[in-house]
Amino acid sequence: MSMVTFRPILIAGGLVVALMIAGELVSPGFASPEQILRLSIVAALLGIVAAGQNLVILGGREGIDLSVGGVISLSALVAGNVMNGLDAGLLPAILACVAVGAIFGLLNGLGVTLLRIPPLVMTLGMLGVLQGLLVVARNGIPSGRAAPMLSDFVSQPQWLGLPGIMWLWALIGLAMAGLLGRTVFGQRIFAIGANEPAARLAGVPTRLTRTMLYVLSGVFSAIAGLCILGYSGSSFANVGGQYMLSSIIAVVLGGTPLSGGRGGYTGTMIGALLLVVLQGLLTTLSIEESGRQIIFGSALIVLLLFYGRSSGMRV
Repeated sequence: MSMVTFRPILIAGGLVVALMIAGELVSPGFASPEQILRLSIVAALLGIVAAGQNLVILGGREGIDLSVGGVISLSALVAGNVMNGLDAGLLPAILACVAVGAIFGLLNGLGVTLLRIPPLVMTLGMLGVLQGLLVVARNGIPSGRAAPMLSDFVSQPQWLGLPGIMWLWALIGLAMAGLLGRTVFGQRIFAIGANEPAARLAGVPTRLTRTMLYVLSGVFSAIAGLCILGYSGSSFANVGGQYMLSSIIAVVLGGTPLSGGRGGYTGTMIGALLLVVLQGLLTTLSIEESGRQIIFGSALIVLLLFYGRSSGMRV
């Protein structure tokens, strides 16, 4: 790649460093190791959700998954009730979460591929279904507690001073890089994202491939829901609501255009960190909630106009 080629990953990384420096100047301690670790944990939670969103968007054809927040909330509810604060329930909770994510991801994929419902409509409708299920299941009362082992995994130092969720995020990053760059399935994702009719003529099973993208998105969202439960300690209403739009924004900030067909997950990881650092800086400045929302939204518009539609890289 030439030196003049636009590099959204480097720009996003540079903005993260700049915001950390600015935060340290206005509030000493913002860039302390403890604060960086806390922001990284929050970014990991968002980054796991954005992994599935990244795959769906890469697949093109206006691919998007607006149901991720509902899957997160339902998974956290199911996991919390299965564990009920006991380590012995952790493995069954993991399996239950994966099943929840896979089932609703499969329903999304079949709706988009077989019923030919536009992804925006299909996943938004599924979000409504999930929210209804949450209301029925909770009866308006938060329920479920994280097992101590899960809470320690998410928040407490494990290996080399880092909590387990950071190593999980790194492992997901490596897996995504291998999937997109070194597998036939990854080549199919870019193929259908760039030109689905041509991919179909070339023998790519476009329906199966696209369906699998939504299944993976559901699974990643379910895993994120489990980790968010560990971070918060208990399940509460609409715990995943904030991740719907932020996961999409993280993908675009990382250099993957909404049109699909090009991009990668490395940029999405940095995009997630950029979002979290920006939110943390605005909170540190003690700006009122309304002001934070206005500034945050305006900053995102500027960033997206600046490089959100630029060429991405397969990394």
